[in-house]
Order: sequence, then C-alpha cells, then structure tokens
Amino acid sequence: MKKQSYNISKIVLISIVLNFIQVIFITLFIYYKNKNSYIVDGNFIIYVIAVSIGINSIITGIIFYNLLFKKGSTNLIDTIKYLEGFNKTLRAQRHDYLNHIQVIYSLMELEEYDEARNYIEPVYKDIVRVSKALKTSKPAVNALLQAKLQMAEKNEIDMELEIKSDLKHLNVEPWEFCRVIGNIIDNGIFALKLKPDNRYMLVEFMEDLENIKINISNNGDVISKEIIDKIFDEGFTTKGIKGEGLGLSIVKEIVENSSGKVNVKSDENSTCFEVTLPKKY
Repeated sequence: MKKQSYNISKIVLISIVLNFIQVIFITLFIYYKNKNSYIVDGNFIIYVIAVSIGINSIITGIIFYNLLFKKGSTNLIDTIKYLEGFNKTLRAQRHDYLNHIQVIYSLMELEEYDEARNYIEPVYKDIVRVSKALKTSKPAVNALLQAKLQMAEKNEIDMELEIKSDLKHLNVEPWEFCRVIGNIIDNGIFALKLKPDNRYMLVEFMEDLENIKINISNNGDVISKEIIDKIFDEGFTTKGIKGEGLGLSIVKEIVENSSGKVNVKSDENSTCFEVTLPKKY
C-alpha cells in the first residue's frame, strides 16, 4: 500500500512538472507571437504544448484509475455491503417494534395490564440496549453497532456497549472506521460461535485529550502467540476455506494509514483488540 502511494506521488509530481512546462511554453508562444519574432517557431511550440497535454492527460488517467478503481472499487463494494446490512437491520427493527406496539395495544384494550407490563419489560430493555449504539456523532457507526448487536443476539452472544466517546474528532472517514470495528467484531463473533455457551463481547469507545481508543474484547478461546504474530498479515486466516485472510490486514492498513496503532492481547480470561487513533481537531 505504501509502495502504491509512493508511485502515485511520483506520478502526481511528474504531472505538476508537465503543467509547469505547459505554462512556460504557452507564455513563450504568446510573447514571441506578439513580438513577431523569427527566433522561435510557433508551430514547434504548439507541437510541444500538444504533446505535453497528451502526456499529462494519460498521467491524470493513471492517477484516477489508481485512486478510483484499484483502491476505490474494493472500498466501494465493502461500503455497499455495510449499507445493505444497515438497511436490512433498520427494516427488521421497525417491523419488530410495530409488532410490539400492536401486542401492547391489544393487551391494554383487553385490560390485561399485568400482562402488558410483563410484555413491555424485555422490550424496554432491548430499546435501552440498542440506544447505547446511538451515542456517537457518526450515523454510519451507530447503524453498524446496531447491526452487530442484532448479529450477536442471533448467535446467542451477550454483546455489551460502553460508548464514552462521541467520535467527534475521529480522523478516519466513518465508513473506513466501520470497516475497522466491523472486521474486529466479526472475528470476535466467529471465535465465540465455537463456544457452546457463555458467550460475551464488550465494545468500548473511549477518548483522552490526544487519542480515541477502541477496545473490543471477547471471552473466546486463547489465541496463541504464534497466531498473534501473524494475525494482521494479509492472507492469514484461522477460518479455513471460509476465510480469505483479509479482514484484520485491512484493519491494520486503515489504522496505520491514519497514524494509529492496533494491538491484540489474549489470555485465559479474554482476547482484546486495542485500537488507538489520534484525534483530528
């Protein structure tokens, strides 16, 4: 990734130089044309300008291809997948809450007040749990957390959120931040599915004066030091044929490109991924 960025930087520099050359030749052409000079052939200058414009157009095309297609297509596909998941989750929640309202209304009509109270208690707890995902200033992050809460619930995982940062000074694009936490949470869910019961995950957002910190921990099996040393390598996976080994390498790439750090610790009590990102003011 760094090599690709370096190559693009060189291409941009060449493009700037060519633009500068174009300006010089255009200036010379105008000057000598006004002076009616025979020293410089106007046709030659026009030829040089045309060639430099052509080369510059090709270089500009290469830049846009690298930025939009090579990197952007992967990011765009991931973003679309997340948005599809968000939309599906929100539709499911709306459907569920409408059903709850209908049941409660019917119980009240039948004057079954105790039953209505008993019914509404778990619904209220669920609303409180989901509302914890709405504490950041980034709607995409809130939606992602809601989607992951739903996924955890389906897999019988007790997922808890501790949101103590509104992410207002996040120095990463929200959709890229979603890729970071989404991939880590997905890996945690995969690990917890291997446990027969007592599945627990904690997602924490915190901040201090300089950094935003994210801790995502679970009580799955211990990750050996040999695996931890390779866990962020591209292509490495413990999921067999179901995994492509890209998720955590993408996490590391995004975090480090944002001047942040990502670490993982694992012992008999829990496995914790720690992400630190400098704030943007």
